[in-house]
Amino acid sequence: MRQIEQIPFSEIPSVPKIVKDFISGELSDSQQFKFCEENFAKIIQQKSESYPKHHRETLKQVLLEQNKALSLSDLQQNNLKILGDENCFTVTTGHQLNLFTGPVFFIYKILQTVKTANWLRKQFPENQFVPLFWMASEDHDFDEINHFQTKQNFYQFSSESGKAVGKIIVEDLSFAEEFRRDFQDRIFGEELIRRMQQAYVSGGTLADATRHLVNGLFSEYGLLIVDGDDAALKALAEPVFRQELLENAVLKSTEKRVEILREKYGKVQVNPREINLFYLGENRERIDAFGDDFVLSETRQKFSREEILNALENHPEKFSPNALLRPVYQETILPNIAYIGGNAEVAYWLEMRDFFSEIGLPFPVLIPRNSLLFLTEKTFRKIEKTDLQLKDFFGDFNQKVFEDLLKEQPLSDEIENQQKKVEESFQVLMEKSELTDVSFRNLVAAEQKRQLKSFERMKKRLLRAEKIKEGEKVEMLERLYQEVHPGKIWQERSWNFSEFFADEGRAFFDAAYSAIDVESPKLSIMQI
Repeated sequence: MRQIEQIPFSEIPSVPKIVKDFISGELSDSQQFKFCEENFAKIIQQKSESYPKHHRETLKQVLLEQNKALSLSDLQQNNLKILGDENCFTVTTGHQLNLFTGPVFFIYKILQTVKTANWLRKQFPENQFVPLFWMASEDHDFDEINHFQTKQNFYQFSSESGKAVGKIIVEDLSFAEEFRRDFQDRIFGEELIRRMQQAYVSGGTLADATRHLVNGLFSEYGLLIVDGDDAALKALAEPVFRQELLENAVLKSTEKRVEILREKYGKVQVNPREINLFYLGENRERIDAFGDDFVLSETRQKFSREEILNALENHPEKFSPNALLRPVYQETILPNIAYIGGNAEVAYWLEMRDFFSEIGLPFPVLIPRNSLLFLTEKTFRKIEKTDLQLKDFFGDFNQKVFEDLLKEQPLSDEIENQQKKVEESFQVLMEKSELTDVSFRNLVAAEQKRQLKSFERMKKRLLRAEKIKEGEKVEMLERLYQEVHPGKIWQERSWNFSEFFADEGRAFFDAAYSAIDVESPKLSIMQI
């Protein structure tokens, strides 16, 4: 396996503008959260001064308890030990509990987290850094996580939805038998089958399955795994949860920032609610304010102010932060200095920066995760035979096909030339029309619009004609696009890691780790 090309996020149209602006510095008031040695030095100092000792002690004890059933590597055991030291900090990523990790970018996120921790050890040798994976066990969107896909098949399991997914009991194991039949003859198929069978045990929870699977894949990297759905950890965040219930703190503190982002980018990733907490009973229910009371969104169970505060004090494990409040909960309980997230995560973390400041909680260095694409040598040869570049597959591909089809068509150039002449003529007319009345100027503008539309229609008809004429070429380009984008989405969001691991084993992880650029997010295109 080797790296063929790296494309900066700035050159990829589908990367959200807010992420590009954050990376480039255009989002000027958020530059203190960007990846750079100076920002890391500041957050290390801030966290050293503000992270309570009893939080560190509680976290270490919870991790020891949560990981006691796992087979830990020497590096993991050492990382658990040093987590109690005041000069030890975490580098964190998190994800949903997707079946068998779900899309392969799950793997890339964790590898970038490990590599970032290793980078920090070299830059700040007086400190220690531990890579940590946060299990999103309290999520309740079961349909998003109950499946994974490979090149040849789609695997899914069924269960009751609505509750926090980490508590779902795994009973339907039909996907495992189907996977065994499909992968038993692949080079590293038996290893994958074994890992799946060891993780997904009938009667176990989805949280346990994910913890065992992730630990088996990443133990040699020293990765620690934490489940935030824990009474002792939530007790540490009780003041934040209390403030949210009584003061609508997130909604009020983010109002100005959300408006700025909405005005600049058209929308925000997550809209703050009046109360950004759920209640964990049989299901995960939103908590709504109703006069002086609090009501659960589905069962309509009602709490008085005193009752909800008593519940929070005595059973903090029943309260669950939503997507916006989760970063605050995470940073409250962890000695964390950096978070690696996808584009959507970066966007909603940036909404929360004022709230962090308001409650005196250090905001971590925010790092957009890298993207990777693995293609076969055969696919690369096909691309080389076209006039397309690799980055053309991540822009407006239809426009590139249009240009490719019409580049040798003289009529296309003539239409463009005539259109420019018409535009120039109308430009002169529009300037002259300023000397007459409004109605004539409007007539000229309308006629310009009508004639330019005719040229657009001609170009579309010409393209249609060329597509029919060059039908085989068009079909070939479309098939090639599907090889790069299975299902017309990015490969890393479509296929599971098993598609690559089955033939390459650990060499696949090594290649991905090597390609990741911790300092600047890029799309790395690899030959496999």
